[in-house]
Amino acid sequence: MTLRRYLLPATLCMIPCLTIPQAAQAQGTTPATPRIYNTAKQKLKEGKQVVCATVSSPEPDAYCAVANSGFDCTWIEMQHSTLTYDQAANMVWSCRGAKAIPMIRVPDATDGDIQKATDLGALGIIVPMVDTLEKAQAAVKYSKYPPIGRRSQGGGNHSRIWGNDYRRTANDNMMVVVMIENPEGVAIADKMAAIPGVDVVFAASTDLGSFSGFPPTGADRKGNPQYEALITKIHDATLKANRYLGGPLNWKERHGFTFFQGPGLGAVVNAGAPIVLGTATAQGVRRPGAPIE
Repeated sequence: MTLRRYLLPATLCMIPCLTIPQAAQAQGTTPATPRIYNTAKQKLKEGKQVVCATVSSPEPDAYCAVANSGFDCTWIEMQHSTLTYDQAANMVWSCRGAKAIPMIRVPDATDGDIQKATDLGALGIIVPMVDTLEKAQAAVKYSKYPPIGRRSQGGGNHSRIWGNDYRRTANDNMMVVVMIENPEGVAIADKMAAIPGVDVVFAASTDLGSFSGFPPTGADRKGNPQYEALITKIHDATLKANRYLGGPLNWKERHGFTFFQGPGLGAVVNAGAPIVLGTATAQGVRRPGAPIE
């Protein structure tokens, strides 16, 4: 009787002690330090430069060749190409585990475009022609889960590629890139860069010259003082807001630029073939630029 009198309270005390960890696990308690698998984003945080290769064709083998060739990320082009989301999903899935992090330039900052791009496994959303704060805010809103954004949960390959904790870790790994391509965007570059959730402000060098009427001169897209004034305003606003600054690969030596759109497969092959053939010369070699921007 005496033994039962002591054992029963001890047993009852053990029950809630055992169930507390289980309840915490069921609630999906977020770890103090999020798991980071977006190596391109991590590289930017370390103060290093990141280069994305442009991909415009749907062949998985070609995509994998680019994704495993040494680039930090792939710039899957869905604004200036006929790529479909089914094709993009097949490309990313076929080369899961590649070094290059998949990013997609969506046609616009809409819920449908961004939702499909994120669900198929892209860890970067690149939005073109951003010249209003509403558009920049929409890019963040549809790329991020609550409480930051309004991305809804759905199917796709995202969890199969990035892990069962994807829902808890996606916001920390997703990158949002907004492209400034006209003077209207330049005018609000400071406000755009200050939006929480925007990671990169990209100075779209070619279209900025086209829309402003101040085209850059030379292969390095520099030289026009009026054009340079626009680039300087984007540069200063972005760095002041502690965001990353993007531009064409030819600007790799420009101060403050750390995120670059690189060339496509054709340019990479054309640049590398002379080395393979033994016909390359040290003189006259120029870094290939992006086909579209």
